[in-house]
Amino acid sequence: MTTDPRPLRPGRPKPWNDPRVRSVVFQILAIAGVAWIGYSLFQNTVNNMESRGITTGFGFLNETAGFGIIMSLIPYDETMSYGRTFLVGLANTLLVSGLGILLATIVGFIVGIARLSSNWLVAKVALGYIEIFRNIPLLLQIFFWYFAVLGALPGPRQAVNVGDIAFMSNRGIVLPKPIFEPGAWVMGAGLLVALAITVVLAVWARRRQAATGRIFPVLPISLVLIPGLPLLGYLLMGGPVSWDIPALGGFNFRGGITAIPELGALLLALTLYTASFIAEIVRSGIVSVSSGQTEAALALGLPARRVLRLVVIPQALRVIIPPLTSQYLNLTKNSSLAVAIGYPDLVNVFMGTTLNQTGQAVEIVAITMAVYLTISLAISLLMNLYNRAVALKER
Repeated sequence: MTTDPRPLRPGRPKPWNDPRVRSVVFQILAIAGVAWIGYSLFQNTVNNMESRGITTGFGFLNETAGFGIIMSLIPYDETMSYGRTFLVGLANTLLVSGLGILLATIVGFIVGIARLSSNWLVAKVALGYIEIFRNIPLLLQIFFWYFAVLGALPGPRQAVNVGDIAFMSNRGIVLPKPIFEPGAWVMGAGLLVALAITVVLAVWARRRQAATGRIFPVLPISLVLIPGLPLLGYLLMGGPVSWDIPALGGFNFRGGITAIPELGALLLALTLYTASFIAEIVRSGIVSVSSGQTEAALALGLPARRVLRLVVIPQALRVIIPPLTSQYLNLTKNSSLAVAIGYPDLVNVFMGTTLNQTGQAVEIVAITMAVYLTISLAISLLMNLYNRAVALKER
Protein backbone atom coordinates (compact mmCIF):
# COMPACT_ATOMS: atom_id res chain seq x y z
CA MET A 1 0.00 0.00 0.00
CA THR A 2 1.45 3.44 -1.03
CA THR A 3 0.70 6.80 0.63
CA ASP A 4 0.71 10.27 -1.02
CA PRO A 5 3.54 12.39 0.63
CA ARG A 6 2.01 15.70 -0.54
CA PRO A 7 0.07 17.56 2.21
CA LEU A 8 -3.58 17.95 1.79
CA ARG A 9 -4.54 21.39 0.44
CA PRO A 10 -7.99 22.92 0.59
CA GLY A 11 -9.72 23.21 -2.74
CA ARG A 12 -9.99 26.60 -4.45
CA PRO A 13 -13.24 28.30 -3.37
CA LYS A 14 -15.89 29.29 -5.79
CA PRO A 15 -15.41 32.83 -7.22
CA TRP A 16 -18.38 34.22 -5.31
CA ASN A 17 -16.88 32.81 -2.08
CA ASP A 18 -13.30 34.05 -2.81
CA PRO A 19 -12.63 37.28 -0.82
CA ARG A 20 -10.05 38.51 -3.37
CA VAL A 21 -12.38 38.08 -6.31
CA ARG A 22 -15.25 39.73 -4.48
CA SER A 23 -12.99 42.65 -3.51
CA VAL A 24 -11.98 43.24 -7.13
CA VAL A 25 -15.57 42.97 -8.35
CA PHE A 26 -16.88 45.40 -5.74
CA GLN A 27 -14.13 47.93 -6.57
CA ILE A 28 -14.93 47.70 -10.27
CA LEU A 29 -18.62 48.23 -9.53
CA ALA A 30 -17.80 51.24 -7.32
CA ILE A 31 -15.62 52.84 -10.00
CA ALA A 32 -18.26 52.20 -12.64
CA GLY A 33 -20.91 53.76 -10.39
CA VAL A 34 -18.84 56.90 -9.79
CA ALA A 35 -18.07 57.18 -13.51
CA TRP A 36 -21.75 56.82 -14.40
CA ILE A 37 -22.73 59.51 -11.87
CA GLY A 38 -20.04 61.84 -13.20
CA TYR A 39 -21.07 61.26 -16.82
CA SER A 40 -24.74 61.81 -15.94
CA LEU A 41 -23.95 65.08 -14.19
CA PHE A 42 -21.81 66.25 -17.12
CA GLN A 43 -24.40 65.26 -19.73
CA ASN A 44 -27.22 66.82 -17.72
CA THR A 45 -25.25 70.07 -17.42
CA VAL A 46 -24.50 70.16 -21.15
CA ASN A 47 -28.16 69.52 -22.01
CA ASN A 48 -29.33 72.26 -19.66
CA MET A 49 -26.85 74.74 -21.14
CA GLU A 50 -27.88 73.87 -24.70
CA SER A 51 -31.57 74.26 -23.80
CA ARG A 52 -30.81 77.78 -22.53
CA GLY A 53 -28.82 78.69 -25.61
CA ILE A 54 -25.45 78.76 -23.79
CA THR A 55 -22.59 77.54 -25.92
CA THR A 56 -19.98 75.24 -24.41
CA GLY A 57 -16.24 75.06 -24.95
CA PHE A 58 -13.28 77.35 -24.40
CA GLY A 59 -13.63 79.52 -27.49
CA PHE A 60 -14.71 82.46 -25.30
CA LEU A 61 -11.10 82.83 -24.15
CA ASN A 62 -10.28 84.44 -27.52
CA GLU A 63 -13.13 86.97 -27.39
CA THR A 64 -12.52 90.61 -26.48
CA ALA A 65 -12.96 91.29 -22.76
CA GLY A 66 -13.96 94.95 -23.01
CA PHE A 67 -13.46 95.85 -19.34
CA GLY A 68 -10.59 97.41 -17.47
CA ILE A 69 -8.61 96.07 -14.51
CA ILE A 70 -7.23 98.46 -11.89
CA MET A 71 -3.98 96.54 -11.42
CA SER A 72 -2.06 94.36 -13.84
CA LEU A 73 1.44 92.92 -13.64
CA ILE A 74 1.42 92.24 -17.38
CA PRO A 75 0.36 94.57 -20.23
CA TYR A 76 -3.43 94.69 -20.45
CA ASP A 77 -6.22 96.91 -21.79
CA GLU A 78 -9.90 96.56 -22.66
CA THR A 79 -9.20 95.41 -26.24
CA MET A 80 -7.52 92.20 -25.08
CA SER A 81 -9.15 88.79 -24.68
CA TYR A 82 -10.72 86.93 -21.80
CA GLY A 83 -7.69 84.64 -21.89
CA ARG A 84 -5.61 87.69 -21.03
CA THR A 85 -7.88 88.53 -18.11
CA PHE A 86 -7.27 85.02 -16.80
CA LEU A 87 -3.50 85.62 -16.89
CA VAL A 88 -3.89 89.01 -15.16
CA GLY A 89 -5.98 87.48 -12.37
CA LEU A 90 -3.60 84.55 -12.01
CA ALA A 91 -0.57 86.86 -11.75
CA ASN A 92 -2.28 88.99 -9.10
CA THR A 93 -3.22 85.88 -7.11
CA LEU A 94 0.34 84.55 -7.26
CA LEU A 95 1.68 87.97 -6.23
CA VAL A 96 -0.42 88.33 -3.09
CA SER A 97 -0.01 84.65 -2.17
CA GLY A 98 3.78 84.70 -2.61
CA LEU A 99 4.26 87.94 -0.69
CA GLY A 100 1.85 86.75 2.00
CA ILE A 101 3.70 83.46 2.51
CA LEU A 102 7.06 85.25 2.73
CA LEU A 103 5.91 87.95 5.17
CA ALA A 104 3.77 85.60 7.29
CA THR A 105 6.73 83.26 7.70
CA ILE A 106 9.02 86.08 8.86
CA VAL A 107 6.45 87.58 11.26
CA GLY A 108 5.37 84.15 12.51
CA PHE A 109 8.92 83.06 13.35
CA ILE A 110 9.67 86.35 15.13
CA VAL A 111 6.47 86.23 17.19
CA GLY A 112 6.85 82.51 17.90
CA ILE A 113 10.34 83.00 19.28
CA ALA A 114 9.24 86.11 21.19
CA ARG A 115 6.46 84.04 22.74
CA LEU A 116 9.16 82.03 24.58
CA SER A 117 11.22 85.06 25.59
CA SER A 118 12.32 85.30 29.21
CA ASN A 119 11.31 88.97 29.07
CA TRP A 120 7.80 89.12 30.56
CA LEU A 121 6.67 92.10 28.48
CA VAL A 122 7.89 90.66 25.15
CA ALA A 123 6.25 87.28 25.84
CA LYS A 124 2.92 88.87 26.80
CA VAL A 125 2.90 91.20 23.78
CA ALA A 126 3.49 88.18 21.53
CA LEU A 127 0.70 86.29 23.31
CA GLY A 128 -1.66 89.24 22.87
CA TYR A 129 -0.88 89.46 19.17
CA ILE A 130 -1.57 85.76 18.68
CA GLU A 131 -4.84 85.76 20.59
CA ILE A 132 -6.15 88.90 18.87
CA PHE A 133 -5.39 88.06 15.25
CA ARG A 134 -6.08 84.33 15.52
CA ASN A 135 -9.58 84.75 16.95
CA ILE A 136 -10.96 87.42 14.61
CA PRO A 137 -12.38 86.21 11.28
CA LEU A 138 -10.10 86.94 8.35
CA LEU A 139 -12.84 88.70 6.36
CA LEU A 140 -13.37 91.19 9.20
CA GLN A 141 -9.65 91.87 9.33
CA ILE A 142 -9.62 92.55 5.57
CA PHE A 143 -12.46 95.04 6.00
CA PHE A 144 -10.69 96.65 8.97
CA TRP A 145 -7.44 97.28 7.08
CA TYR A 146 -9.24 98.39 3.91
CA PHE A 147 -11.97 100.67 5.29
CA ALA A 148 -10.73 101.75 8.74
CA VAL A 149 -6.99 102.08 8.14
CA LEU A 150 -6.09 102.55 4.48
CA GLY A 151 -9.42 104.16 3.62
CA ALA A 152 -8.80 106.82 6.28
CA LEU A 153 -5.60 108.04 4.61
CA PRO A 154 -5.70 111.55 3.08
CA GLY A 155 -6.40 112.18 -0.59
CA PRO A 156 -3.66 112.65 -3.20
CA ARG A 157 -3.34 116.42 -2.61
CA GLN A 158 -2.72 115.86 1.12
CA ALA A 159 -0.72 112.64 0.63
CA VAL A 160 2.09 111.68 2.98
CA ASN A 161 5.21 112.86 1.14
CA VAL A 162 8.50 111.02 1.61
CA GLY A 163 11.26 113.12 0.07
CA ASP A 164 9.17 114.03 -3.03
CA ILE A 165 9.80 110.54 -4.44
CA ALA A 166 7.26 108.38 -2.59
CA PHE A 167 3.68 109.20 -1.61
CA MET A 168 1.01 107.46 0.46
CA SER A 169 -2.68 108.35 0.13
CA ASN A 170 -6.08 106.67 -0.09
CA ARG A 171 -5.20 105.89 -3.72
CA GLY A 172 -2.32 103.67 -2.58
CA ILE A 173 1.44 103.90 -2.24
CA VAL A 174 3.27 105.45 -5.21
CA LEU A 175 6.98 104.67 -5.61
CA PRO A 176 9.63 105.50 -8.26
CA LYS A 177 9.61 103.12 -11.22
CA PRO A 178 12.95 101.82 -12.57
CA ILE A 179 13.42 102.07 -16.33
CA PHE A 180 15.98 99.59 -17.62
CA GLU A 181 18.02 100.64 -20.67
CA PRO A 182 20.37 98.58 -22.89
CA GLY A 183 23.22 97.23 -20.79
CA ALA A 184 21.10 96.75 -17.67
CA TRP A 185 21.37 93.01 -18.12
CA VAL A 186 24.94 93.24 -16.75
CA MET A 187 23.46 94.23 -13.38
CA GLY A 188 21.14 91.22 -13.43
CA ALA A 189 24.02 88.95 -14.36
CA GLY A 190 26.06 90.41 -11.50
CA LEU A 191 23.22 89.69 -9.07
CA LEU A 192 22.93 86.07 -10.24
CA VAL A 193 26.70 85.58 -9.96
CA ALA A 194 26.68 87.07 -6.45
CA LEU A 195 23.86 84.73 -5.37
CA ALA A 196 25.65 81.71 -6.87
CA ILE A 197 28.90 82.61 -5.10
CA THR A 198 27.01 83.06 -1.82
CA VAL A 199 25.40 79.61 -2.09
CA VAL A 200 28.70 77.91 -2.96
CA LEU A 201 30.45 79.79 -0.18
CA ALA A 202 27.81 78.79 2.38
CA VAL A 203 28.09 75.09 1.46
CA TRP A 204 31.88 75.22 1.59
CA ALA A 205 31.85 77.07 4.93
CA ARG A 206 29.50 74.53 6.48
CA ARG A 207 31.69 71.60 5.42
CA ARG A 208 34.80 73.42 6.60
CA GLN A 209 33.25 74.10 9.98
CA ALA A 210 32.19 70.46 10.31
CA ALA A 211 35.73 69.29 9.51
CA THR A 212 37.82 71.86 11.40
CA GLY A 213 35.42 73.63 13.75
CA ARG A 214 36.43 77.03 12.36
CA ILE A 215 33.68 79.45 11.36
CA PHE A 216 33.93 81.33 8.05
CA PRO A 217 32.20 84.75 7.94
CA VAL A 218 29.75 84.03 5.10
CA LEU A 219 27.15 86.64 6.06
CA PRO A 220 29.39 89.77 5.96
CA ILE A 221 30.90 88.67 2.64
CA SER A 222 27.44 88.03 1.18
CA LEU A 223 26.21 91.44 2.30
CA VAL A 224 29.06 92.99 0.33
CA LEU A 225 28.80 90.71 -2.73
CA ILE A 226 25.03 90.82 -3.36
CA PRO A 227 24.68 94.61 -3.70
CA GLY A 228 28.32 95.11 -4.76
CA LEU A 229 28.40 93.13 -8.01
CA PRO A 230 25.20 94.72 -9.47
CA LEU A 231 26.56 98.13 -8.47
CA LEU A 232 29.83 97.35 -10.22
CA GLY A 233 27.87 96.38 -13.36
CA TYR A 234 25.91 99.65 -13.10
CA LEU A 235 29.10 101.69 -13.00
CA LEU A 236 30.82 99.72 -15.80
CA MET A 237 27.83 100.13 -18.16
CA GLY A 238 27.53 103.85 -17.48
CA GLY A 239 24.33 103.86 -15.43
CA PRO A 240 21.83 101.93 -17.61
CA VAL A 241 18.93 102.46 -15.17
CA SER A 242 16.85 105.64 -14.84
CA TRP A 243 13.90 106.33 -12.55
CA ASP A 244 10.38 107.49 -13.33
CA ILE A 245 9.62 109.73 -10.34
CA PRO A 246 5.88 110.08 -9.55
CA ALA A 247 4.36 113.56 -9.41
CA LEU A 248 0.90 114.92 -8.62
CA GLY A 249 -0.99 115.79 -11.79
CA GLY A 250 -4.64 116.79 -11.57
CA PHE A 251 -6.51 114.57 -9.12
CA ASN A 252 -3.99 111.74 -8.95
CA PHE A 253 -0.32 110.90 -9.27
CA ARG A 254 1.32 110.32 -12.64
CA GLY A 255 4.30 108.07 -13.22
CA GLY A 256 5.97 105.65 -10.86
CA ILE A 257 4.55 102.38 -9.56
CA THR A 258 1.31 102.33 -7.59
CA ALA A 259 0.47 99.68 -5.00
CA ILE A 260 -3.31 99.95 -4.78
CA PRO A 261 -4.99 100.00 -1.31
CA GLU A 262 -6.77 96.72 -2.07
CA LEU A 263 -3.42 94.96 -2.35
CA GLY A 264 -2.14 96.52 0.88
CA ALA A 265 -5.25 95.65 2.89
CA LEU A 266 -5.39 92.08 1.64
CA LEU A 267 -1.67 91.55 2.18
CA LEU A 268 -1.76 92.97 5.71
CA ALA A 269 -4.75 90.84 6.70
CA LEU A 270 -3.38 87.61 5.21
CA THR A 271 0.06 88.18 6.71
CA LEU A 272 -1.02 89.04 10.25
CA TYR A 273 -3.77 86.40 10.38
CA THR A 274 -1.60 83.54 9.10
CA ALA A 275 1.44 84.65 11.12
CA SER A 276 -0.54 84.23 14.34
CA PHE A 277 -1.00 80.53 13.54
CA ILE A 278 2.59 80.13 12.36
CA ALA A 279 3.81 81.67 15.63
CA GLU A 280 2.08 78.95 17.63
CA ILE A 281 3.49 76.29 15.30
CA VAL A 282 7.00 77.70 15.79
CA ARG A 283 6.53 77.85 19.55
CA SER A 284 5.37 74.23 19.74
CA GLY A 285 8.29 73.17 17.52
CA ILE A 286 10.83 74.87 19.75
CA VAL A 287 9.26 73.44 22.91
CA SER A 288 9.45 69.95 21.40
CA VAL A 289 13.27 70.12 21.34
CA SER A 290 14.73 68.59 24.45
CA SER A 291 16.02 71.15 26.94
CA GLY A 292 19.15 69.01 27.29
CA GLN A 293 20.13 70.05 23.75
CA THR A 294 20.03 73.72 24.72
CA GLU A 295 21.85 73.13 28.00
CA ALA A 296 24.59 71.13 26.26
CA ALA A 297 25.08 73.85 23.65
CA LEU A 298 25.25 76.54 26.35
CA ALA A 299 27.72 74.41 28.29
CA LEU A 300 29.99 74.43 25.23
CA GLY A 301 30.10 78.21 25.40
CA LEU A 302 27.84 79.02 22.47
CA PRO A 303 25.92 82.29 22.86
CA ALA A 304 22.12 82.04 23.09
CA ARG A 305 21.64 83.43 19.57
CA ARG A 306 23.82 80.72 18.05
CA VAL A 307 22.19 78.03 20.18
CA LEU A 308 18.81 79.04 18.80
CA ARG A 309 20.01 79.25 15.19
CA LEU A 310 22.32 76.23 15.08
CA VAL A 311 20.79 73.79 17.57
CA VAL A 312 17.16 74.50 18.39
CA ILE A 313 15.65 75.76 15.10
CA PRO A 314 17.13 72.99 12.87
CA GLN A 315 15.64 70.32 15.14
CA ALA A 316 12.36 72.17 15.57
CA LEU A 317 11.90 72.37 11.79
CA ARG A 318 11.07 68.67 11.70
CA VAL A 319 8.00 69.43 13.80
CA ILE A 320 7.26 72.82 12.26
CA ILE A 321 7.23 72.07 8.53
CA PRO A 322 4.17 69.76 8.19
CA PRO A 323 1.70 72.16 9.90
CA LEU A 324 3.48 75.10 8.27
CA THR A 325 2.64 73.61 4.88
CA SER A 326 -1.05 73.59 5.83
CA GLN A 327 -0.86 77.29 6.72
CA TYR A 328 0.72 78.10 3.34
CA LEU A 329 -2.14 76.27 1.62
CA ASN A 330 -4.71 78.10 3.75
CA LEU A 331 -3.16 81.47 2.94
CA THR A 332 -3.26 80.77 -0.79
CA LYS A 333 -6.89 79.71 -0.68
CA ASN A 334 -7.86 82.56 1.66
CA SER A 335 -6.52 85.03 -0.90
CA SER A 336 -9.78 84.42 -2.80
CA LEU A 337 -11.49 86.63 -0.17
CA ALA A 338 -9.97 89.51 -2.14
CA VAL A 339 -13.22 89.70 -4.06
CA ALA A 340 -14.80 91.32 -0.95
CA ILE A 341 -12.75 94.52 -1.40
CA GLY A 342 -12.30 94.43 -5.16
CA TYR A 343 -8.69 93.31 -5.44
CA PRO A 344 -8.39 91.95 -9.00
CA ASP A 345 -7.36 88.38 -8.24
CA LEU A 346 -8.35 85.29 -10.20
CA VAL A 347 -11.74 84.88 -8.49
CA ASN A 348 -12.67 88.54 -8.91
CA VAL A 349 -11.50 89.07 -12.50
CA PHE A 350 -12.04 85.66 -14.07
CA MET A 351 -14.74 83.89 -12.04
CA GLY A 352 -16.52 87.19 -11.40
CA THR A 353 -16.54 89.66 -14.26
CA THR A 354 -15.62 87.22 -17.02
CA LEU A 355 -18.25 84.68 -15.92
CA ASN A 356 -20.95 87.35 -15.70
CA GLN A 357 -20.19 88.59 -19.21
CA THR A 358 -19.80 85.23 -20.97
CA GLY A 359 -22.06 82.92 -18.96
CA GLN A 360 -19.52 80.08 -19.35
CA ALA A 361 -19.98 79.01 -15.73
CA VAL A 362 -18.89 75.39 -16.02
CA GLU A 363 -15.67 76.10 -17.93
CA ILE A 364 -14.66 79.11 -15.81
CA VAL A 365 -15.37 77.43 -12.47
CA ALA A 366 -13.50 74.31 -13.63
CA ILE A 367 -10.47 76.37 -14.73
CA THR A 368 -10.43 78.33 -11.47
CA MET A 369 -10.66 75.18 -9.35
CA ALA A 370 -7.91 73.55 -11.41
CA VAL A 371 -5.65 76.59 -10.86
CA TYR A 372 -6.05 76.56 -7.08
CA LEU A 373 -5.58 72.78 -7.01
CA THR A 374 -2.38 73.09 -9.05
CA ILE A 375 -0.99 75.86 -6.84
CA SER A 376 -1.76 73.88 -3.68
CA LEU A 377 -0.20 70.70 -5.03
CA ALA A 378 2.91 72.62 -6.11
CA ILE A 379 3.30 74.14 -2.62
CA SER A 380 2.80 70.72 -1.01
CA LEU A 381 5.39 69.17 -3.32
CA LEU A 382 8.02 71.82 -2.58
CA MET A 383 7.42 71.69 1.17
CA ASN A 384 7.52 67.88 1.20
CA LEU A 385 10.84 67.96 -0.63
CA TYR A 386 12.18 70.42 1.94
CA ASN A 387 10.77 68.34 4.78
CA ARG A 388 12.53 65.28 3.40
CA ALA A 389 15.80 67.24 3.19
CA VAL A 390 15.71 68.32 6.85
CA ALA A 391 14.20 65.12 8.23
CA LEU A 392 16.19 63.05 10.70
CA LYS A 393 18.16 60.44 8.76
CA GLU A 394 18.91 57.25 10.67
CA ARG A 395 22.04 55.29 9.77
